[in-house]
Amino acid sequence: MDHSQSASQSVSLATLGPDAALSNLAMDALGDQTRRTILSLLQARPTPVGVLARQLPISRPAVSKHLRILEKAGLVAHTSKGASNIFYLRHEGFAAARAYLDSFWDEALARYQQLAELYAEVADE
Repeated sequence: MDHSQSASQSVSLATLGPDAALSNLAMDALGDQTRRTILSLLQARPTPVGVLARQLPISRPAVSKHLRILEKAGLVAHTSKGASNIFYLRHEGFAAARAYLDSFWDEALARYQQLAELYAEVADE
């Protein structure tokens, strides 16, 4: 992506407001297979970083980096218990990503309805 595309995308996100920025962060976070695997592991129960790291083929610092990205996107949060950070899913954090994807579905349905109405008009003539 060149600088002009990047700048125009930033302007678009700024003009669309905080929900668009949050959905952009969430979609970027979901674009990585390792982060999707972490989310799948957290679906079962809140989990300390060390336990997550033992279940993945990457280092503990790498897991922590992925968790920071997921947390910034609002998809996970953590609580501290002693020396451990226990991460859990933030179900409300998925709302921005879902709304983004739903917007495509809503538009597709609206276009399908327009097409069906057009065909009905043509058939009536």
